Amino acid sequence: MAKKLKLYAFIFLFASLSMPSLAQVGRPEVLRKVSEGDSLRLIYRFEESLSAYDKALDLLGGIASPAISDTTTVATDTTVAADSLLAIDIQDRILLSENGRTMSQYVDFPTVIARHKFSIEDFYLYYPLPDRFWRNNPNQLDSCASHPFYKAIYLPESESRHFYSAADSEGIHNIYGITKQDSLWTLPALLNEHMTSPSDEIYPMLSPDGRTLYFASDGLFGVGGFDLYKSEWDEETGDWSSPVNLGFPYSSPYDDFLLIDTEDGNHTIFASNRDCPSDSVWVYVLESDLIPVRKAVDNPEELQEIASLTPQDNTDRDKPSDVDIDIPENIDTRRYMEQMSKVKALRDTLGARSVTLETDRTRYAMSSDADERIGISERIMALEAAIPLLQDSLKMALDQLQKIEMEFLFNGVVIDPDKVLADADREVVGEATSFTFTKMSPGDAPRFEFVVPEPEIDYTFRISDVGQIIPSENIPDGIVYQIQLFASAFKASAKDIRGLSPVFEFHPSASRYVYRAGLFTSYKDVLSHLNAVKRAGFRNAIIVALKDRSEIKVATARAAENAAKEAAKAAPTLYNVRIVPETGELDEFQYSSLRTFSNNADIARLEENDGTQVFLLGPFVDKSKADDIATQAALIIPGEVSVTPIQ
Repeated sequence: MAKKLKLYAFIFLFASLSMPSLAQVGRPEVLRKVSEGDSLRLIYRFEESLSAYDKALDLLGGIASPAISDTTTVATDTTVAADSLLAIDIQDRILLSENGRTMSQYVDFPTVIARHKFSIEDFYLYYPLPDRFWRNNPNQLDSCASHPFYKAIYLPESESRHFYSAADSEGIHNIYGITKQDSLWTLPALLNEHMTSPSDEIYPMLSPDGRTLYFASDGLFGVGGFDLYKSEWDEETGDWSSPVNLGFPYSSPYDDFLLIDTEDGNHTIFASNRDCPSDSVWVYVLESDLIPVRKAVDNPEELQEIASLTPQDNTDRDKPSDVDIDIPENIDTRRYMEQMSKVKALRDTLGARSVTLETDRTRYAMSSDADERIGISERIMALEAAIPLLQDSLKMALDQLQKIEMEFLFNGVVIDPDKVLADADREVVGEATSFTFTKMSPGDAPRFEFVVPEPEIDYTFRISDVGQIIPSENIPDGIVYQIQLFASAFKASAKDIRGLSPVFEFHPSASRYVYRAGLFTSYKDVLSHLNAVKRAGFRNAIIVALKDRSEIKVATARAAENAAKEAAKAAPTLYNVRIVPETGELDEFQYSSLRTFSNNADIARLEENDGTQVFLLGPFVDKSKADDIATQAALIIPGEVSVTPIQ
């Protein structure tokens, strides 16, 4: 929906460049009302926003033809087109507010544990998920690098199936799935029609039990921007159910995405740019609620307060940091953690100075200003002198850290130095709250080897740049005609068949290969292509006939073909009216009506393989009569009604 709104706005702006000024034709008030409606929708005042949008539509419809001079008459068609686009745009905004009004009747009241503001570029790395499983875009699965929110794909290495979002040929992101089969992966496939919209679907995340798929969309039923949805796996159908909007306060008129349930089942986490600068998002941590109690909230101020997701006072709910180590709390452990922080600070400083040094060296090489080069040179010399000192300080700090570790080991406290040092490098925020955000590292770019499907065979006869040779086993049963090209003691290549397709290879003996082109069901058809084959270079080409893949005389095949045509003329085609009622049944009125306007034709009932209940009315020799009866049946029987020939 957001993409559509932006597109309409762009088209309207483009069209307006060749139109009279907005002041001339009275549109400023329309746009002001649209803007007013948007502002009201963003603060959950849906009824008032609907009134503003309706007023905008009224004003747009009431604008008279623009009073312009003859020299600007050519702009009239453009003006009308822009008005139509603007009207559609307003209707879309009305739908968003109507959705918001509906969603306000089913509001959840989650307990907010914590929230923290992160950069939109790497917020996902602070989620409590295993390290190195986020893979940055672009990558092998998604070549798009410019999405405003979708920055990476989550790909746990141990999983045998993955769900991810990727851009299609038009740049729209949809959800795809791949499954591992032995050592290869199936080709990416869209999940189903319910989770595919004209706009983006991003950040599909599977629940820990694998039965719920969460994702965000700005093209499904929502209230504006990206909303959050869930789809449940249905064992009976073997498919994902129609997605359901999670509603307020998870979804909002802003952009909401990347929702997960933590592995322990205690928390639900998602991101949103509500009340945020454009380069940031909030990451919210809520208590998981398996059976939420929803109720209507008609007061916009109350709804806005709920949607703000302000954490409650968590002073009595403190939990250990995600990077705390299982070491008894005492003065020695505090000394250890302080030393670890010192190591981290020295590493960070050394890294920053090294980056600055490389930057200055590049600037020095590219500068042509003598004074600037002197200043850069002095800074380079100072950094080159400072870096060895920092390296020595870091080595001393690491030695001290190792000494403390040896003391722990002597006292029977086992720690993992690699984990400690890795955790020391991680950015940790929120330590003053009951939930700690720890920055993880992105993983390497994914590498998948996909199952290569068998190429589809096109049996249409053609002459192109490259011909296609097919084994003779692919010839169907029945009578077919072919054009025999040549026989050879050696296997032919694609070059030898001079662009003909399809060409079938026969191998009647160990020292003989035969090549025949095309699959034709009538002698007339094969004869019409014979000269084209001869002009392609096969001057000795001849027509052959096969029955059930065995060669027969052409005359025999033509006689059988003519006999089949005569039999078809002698036996008229019969037709049935096929009825599939929505209810699966015909009531007494429908049954008696069918009998009446079909002159008491038979009604047969059958059940198809998938359980569908079908009623067949007929047979009828006259197809036009069958069509008339089908038209009358469709008026009284909701469902599917069609006319089908009897085989």
